[in-house]
Amino acid sequence: MRYIPNSPEERAEMLRAIGCTTIEDLFRPIPEKFRLREPLRLPSARSEAELLAFFRELAARNAAATEYAVFLGAGAYHHFIPSVVEALISRAEFFTVYTPYQPEIAQGTLQALFEYQTLICQLTGMEVANASLYDGSTALAEAVLMAERLTHRREILMARSVHPEYREVVRTYTRTLGLSVRLMDYDPETGGLQARAVTPSAETAAVIVQSPNFFGVIEDLEAIAARAHEVGALCIVVITEPISLGLLRPPGELGADIVVGEGQSFGIPISFGGPYLGVFATRERFVRQMPGRIVGQTFDSRGRRGFVMTLATREQYIRREKATSNICTSQELCAIMATIYLSTMGPRGLRDVAEQNAQKAAYLAREIARQSGFRLRFCGSHFNEFVVHSEHPVALVLEKLRERKILGGLPLERYYPELRECFLVCVTEVIPRSAIETYLRVLDEL
Repeated sequence: MRYIPNSPEERAEMLRAIGCTTIEDLFRPIPEKFRLREPLRLPSARSEAELLAFFRELAARNAAATEYAVFLGAGAYHHFIPSVVEALISRAEFFTVYTPYQPEIAQGTLQALFEYQTLICQLTGMEVANASLYDGSTALAEAVLMAERLTHRREILMARSVHPEYREVVRTYTRTLGLSVRLMDYDPETGGLQARAVTPSAETAAVIVQSPNFFGVIEDLEAIAARAHEVGALCIVVITEPISLGLLRPPGELGADIVVGEGQSFGIPISFGGPYLGVFATRERFVRQMPGRIVGQTFDSRGRRGFVMTLATREQYIRREKATSNICTSQELCAIMATIYLSTMGPRGLRDVAEQNAQKAAYLAREIARQSGFRLRFCGSHFNEFVVHSEHPVALVLEKLRERKILGGLPLERYYPELRECFLVCVTEVIPRSAIETYLRVLDEL
C-alpha cells in the first residue's frame, strides 16, 4: 500500500503557504527542455511473488562465495563466520542501533562498544581505540590528518606496498590541504619495505607502512618505526587482514604510534565491499587528537558501573576549530559484529584460524612454485597472501580457474604496471584441500 502522509487538503494548504497553486509550480526553475513530459519507460508493476522470483534470477547470475572457491583477498577476505554472530546481531537491541546519545537507555550498546575498544587495544598493543570509523581506507586518511595535527609537519612518507585504494583515499584527503605525499618503493626481491628506503626528513609528519602489505609480505615494523622516530615522525601501521594479529606480534610492541586498518575479517561478510569496519588505535597521550568516539566506563551515585560516550571530537559536538574530524558517525553495528566474533573465538581460536591461513597459504605457494611456468614473485615472508608470476597470460590463467568455479586471484597490472604478469593469491581457512588440489591441476594443464 502506498504511503502518503499528507491528505490532498493538507498539500494544498502547504502550497498556498509558499505561494504556489500546484506541485508543478515547484519545478519552474528547471528549464522546460529538461522536464519530463511523458511517463518513464518502466515495466508494469509485479506481484510480490513475481518480484521475488525476478530478484532470485538476478542473484543467480552472481558468483557467490558459497558456490566458488575464493582465492581473492586484497582487503576483503572470505572467512568463516560463526552462526552466533548473525543470531546476536539480529536482535532488535543491536540491529536498530544508532548513536547512543542517551546512555540511560543504551547501556547494552555502550558496553559492547567498550568491549570492542578493549579487544582492539589487546590485538594491536595500543593504549586507546575508538568505537570505529567507516572502513580501513578512511581510518588511514584520518590517521594522516591526526599526524599532521600532532607534529605540525606537512610531509607524509607512504610505502607503495600500502593498499593502492587506501593510497588514493589519502591523496583525496590531502590534495587540498597542502600536504605532500612521498612514496617509498618496495624491494623488488622481497616485496617488502627496506629500512634503508625509509628516508624521513625534519618535515615528515608520519611514515606509513602496511603489514602484511598489499603483496602479503610481512614488514619489519620495528626497523621502520625506528627510522621514523629518529626525526620525530610518527609511525602509522595499516592492517587490512586483521586475522594476522592472531600470529604476529602486535604493532604497538614494535614501535607503532597509530594503528589503523580494516576489521571486515572479524565476522563481517564480504558483501560486495561494504559496509565494513574502520579500526583506529593509538597511544593515550594522543587521545585528544584521535578522530571518532570513545566509550568509557564510569560509576553512578550508587557506585554501579555504567558506560558513556567519554570523548566525541567531531565538529557537531564542539567548536569546529577544535574538532578532529567531520566524519559524523561510526560503524557501530559492524563493531559489535566484530566484538561477538572475537569473543566467540577467543585468543586460542583466533590463533588457530591464523595458523590455518598461514599453513594453507604456505602449502599452495610452495606447490605453485613447483609448477612449470609459475613462480613466486617475492621471497619475503608472507601470511595468507602471495604474488604469483605467470609465463602464461594472467587473464587466461584466471579464466581457466573460473571455469572450474575457482576465483583464482587478483591481477596486479591495474595497480602496479610493472607486475603485469603477476596476480595476487589469498588462502583462508575456508578453502578446502580439494579446492587447492583443483587449483594446482588447472595450472598444470596450462
